[in-house]
Amino acid sequence: MSNPQNTPAAQGLSAGQVQERMTWMAERLRTLRAELAKVVVGQEEVIEGVVLGMLGGGHVLLEGVPGLGKTLLVRTLAQALHLEFSRVQFTPDLKASDVLGTQVLMEDERGGRQLVFQPGPIFTHVLLADEINRATPKTQSALLEAMQEHSVTIGTKTHALAAPFFVLATQNPLEMEGTYPLPEAQLDRFLFKIEVPFPSQEDLHEIVARTTSGHLPQVQPVLSGPEILEIHEFALGCPVARHVVDYAVQLVHGSHGSLPGVAKWLRAGASPRALQALVMGAKLRALMQGRPAASLEDIKALAKPALRHRLLLSFDAEAERIRPDQVVEHMLAELDRKVRS
Repeated sequence: MSNPQNTPAAQGLSAGQVQERMTWMAERLRTLRAELAKVVVGQEEVIEGVVLGMLGGGHVLLEGVPGLGKTLLVRTLAQALHLEFSRVQFTPDLKASDVLGTQVLMEDERGGRQLVFQPGPIFTHVLLADEINRATPKTQSALLEAMQEHSVTIGTKTHALAAPFFVLATQNPLEMEGTYPLPEAQLDRFLFKIEVPFPSQEDLHEIVARTTSGHLPQVQPVLSGPEILEIHEFALGCPVARHVVDYAVQLVHGSHGSLPGVAKWLRAGASPRALQALVMGAKLRALMQGRPAASLEDIKALAKPALRHRLLLSFDAEAERIRPDQVVEHMLAELDRKVRS
């Protein structure tokens, strides 16, 4: 739960000032989503999850077949923010230094030579790691420190990354040849894993209309880096009711065997990071909708993005062709029955 000493009221804000800030944040976030919707057709849940991940100070993994607009969404997000953007195409021959940077021998004004650090594309605000599962485990692991500590260590020197720092990674779930599955330690560092669905027929008509007319919508910058950090800090101070946190705790704990109905499908459960993702995401989702406090519905809405990549399925689940999302659905249903009784 939130630290009582860090709540908006404890920060010296009156009830009116708190309401004014909440109204401003909800309006800005609605405008941001509207700007993204100018280019990205449909995919409202995907857009919401990406924005919540960015505001939550975490990172997001987008999974979907080619052509669904994953890269387009990331590029559009960068355009809608006053932030620097870098893109790295992950390939089997990509080296860690290609992402992080390296020491280069440079000649100075006096004719001497010295090693100078040349930053890689990771030194940005928004990093698109395109097809991240195509790089080798060594290159994938180069992102671990940056994602967790927001710093990069080259040799004996540590370089801090600018704030905010946000990694949006994409991967294709169908084509497995020449790919390297992400290790559990790295998957756990993604706040959410969002599955990008195939568009509906109506959305396909709109995609064709937009992309074959010769008219490209112009996206206007909406949020700056300091404003993103301000929203994040405000959300940290928002209180969460005890029963809402208890529900999230039971959900995460249930992935470790306390919910008998799904225990046979799970080899290992979610980490405490899943609980942090649920509670922080619920706070931000409430703010996005103009509500002062998170609810059980916020936790339930974020259960799949927060848990699907953190559950290790058992042989029984694989034999029955049970997917992580189905396990989460059963967990929610079982937990609801438990709460009602």
